[in-house]
Amino acid sequence: MNAPTPGDVAVYAVTAKGLALGRALARELPATLFAPARLAGDGAVPFESLSALVAETFHQRRAHVFLCACGIAVRAVAPHLRGKAADPAVVCLDDTATFAVSLLSGHLGGANDLARRLAGLTGAVAVVTTATDAAGAPAIELLARDAGLSLDNPVATRRINAALAAGELVAVFDPLGAFAPPEAAARHFVWVADPAEVGPDEPLALVDWRAGPETPTRLYLRPRVLVAGIGCRKGASAEAILELVDAACRQYRLAPASIGLVASIEAKGHEPGLLEAARRLGAATVFFPADALSGISVPHPSAMAAKHMGVESVCEAAAIVAANRGRLVAPKTKNAVATLALALAR
Repeated sequence: MNAPTPGDVAVYAVTAKGLALGRALARELPATLFAPARLAGDGAVPFESLSALVAETFHQRRAHVFLCACGIAVRAVAPHLRGKAADPAVVCLDDTATFAVSLLSGHLGGANDLARRLAGLTGAVAVVTTATDAAGAPAIELLARDAGLSLDNPVATRRINAALAAGELVAVFDPLGAFAPPEAAARHFVWVADPAEVGPDEPLALVDWRAGPETPTRLYLRPRVLVAGIGCRKGASAEAILELVDAACRQYRLAPASIGLVASIEAKGHEPGLLEAARRLGAATVFFPADALSGISVPHPSAMAAKHMGVESVCEAAAIVAANRGRLVAPKTKNAVATLALALAR
């Protein structure tokens, strides 16, 4: 995992022996150390109730290290679990530093790597029980992360990783060539030219910007290759803009998770709703001066845009320019406060 900051990692000690260990770990990781009020002293944040503290910190921190029995840690975090794509890493290290157990979010959250790091710092044995690690096979979540691909239908990671752990070849459909794992991992996969080549009960990773049927065997890995060109009225809300994005993606069978860039005209560069919509999409933003959008050939020029913005198109022109003259995959669509077009980046 990447080097954390104190705001990323929480260390919880519940005994005096654990507190001494926690002080050392808090310096090395680095991390924020929490301890019972009766023990805390200098360098530790006191707490009265571990369960109440974890309720507050669990989704604020990227990783949690419990210096206690696994049962205590499990009971503390259980009420707050959302799913593998959202939960932070949880590692349990006994206060004698004998075992560092990766409990939760071993792959995506980085708990497996954190357990190994704690083992290296303390001399403990790292206990990693994820099937792919036990089998010496790659994990699809980590390969996707390293390739800059987000997960859609993450429930299908179970079937993919089970196949990898069993030594089976997993089919990959990747029309853009965005999935290029290291050679040692690549031998676990076979690339196919058409998803139809793979039976419905066989595992398949689809590296695609297009939506498709979600099944327990089909894992979608989303490349950030779509550009959302957006025009909006002053004061348009993020909710209204995102509703338009969702509607257009459903209509044209596109994946919102593949939107990597939101583009518009410079005059909209400070619209709070537009900026918030981009943030929620996890997309970067770019705003073009009017002369960069003028003269762009679009299928749906607008006299209204020409009158108010000085260009015949905002959404379609911005999408095309930001996509490096890529093709429109969703032409102009609109609601009461916004216009949208989506282009596939070249």
